[in-house]
Amino acid sequence: MTPSKDIARLLEIMAALRTPVTGCPWDLEQTFETIAPYTIEEAYEVADAIARRDLPDLKDELGDLLLQVAYHARIAEEQSAFAFGDVVEAITAKMIRRHPHVFGTEEERAAGAAPGFWTRIKAEERAAKAKERAALPASREPHSAAALPTGRRGEGLLADVSLGLPALMRAVKLQDKAAKVGFDWPSLAPVFDKMREEMAELEEVAVPADPRASAPDRSPALTAKIEEELGDLLFVMANVARHLKIDPEAALRAANDKFTRRFRHIEKRLAEQSRTPEGATLVEMDALWDEAKALERTPDRS
Repeated sequence: MTPSKDIARLLEIMAALRTPVTGCPWDLEQTFETIAPYTIEEAYEVADAIARRDLPDLKDELGDLLLQVAYHARIAEEQSAFAFGDVVEAITAKMIRRHPHVFGTEEERAAGAAPGFWTRIKAEERAAKAKERAALPASREPHSAAALPTGRRGEGLLADVSLGLPALMRAVKLQDKAAKVGFDWPSLAPVFDKMREEMAELEEVAVPADPRASAPDRSPALTAKIEEELGDLLFVMANVARHLKIDPEAALRAANDKFTRRFRHIEKRLAEQSRTPEGATLVEMDALWDEAKALERTPDRS
């Protein structure tokens, strides 16, 4: 087996890995459900390579993500559900269908992207998919252990917002959907009012549960309430980001990077003194944190 630029070689490798007896024992044990977390992780690795502008790494990460598509398609083919070619056909058909102003008739191309056409096409796609699910044989029903659950989403405006999205991203998409029918704050000011309200509600239930308190309340009921209030606060904060047209996932990633960079400065400065954070006081580390912040604000003039 040799490398190749032909997608057929990747499919051959995937089939070989999944062949009983001669294949890879680990690969043979995998299912849609066990592979799904890797699929999500690989998508984030792609995003990370893009954020770092690392094109050689992006090439590799896109390959890893493509492997995930081949993996799921192979499992589906083994269940006689669909194959890789069906996946390719489905996405090409969708792209052609969703771009009549590019691939349609002469009249459709001349009309351009008419207002509302995207919503109409997606509604038609949902109806077609519902019809397709209804036609599935009993062996493809959700309770069949041998098949991939069909995952019916239910009905309503929010039904097609994927449950598999990161929570912050899904919050923004849910809010966007509701806003399209007028269910939205009229401006940003009341959103901040709501955020302060949710913050107060979280503080009220969280402070008694502080593990550093003399007698913290860690009852299951209070823990559940804290989780609920924290979720409410994060949902409103996602709404703030949506109103300001800021990606909350990207904002949080940037905050993570900033924290990592500043904490690394603390470690580096302590290492210069042959010390570690474990042996430093909070006051000392706070001072080094402030030093890191000051250095970020001061341009390097060297």
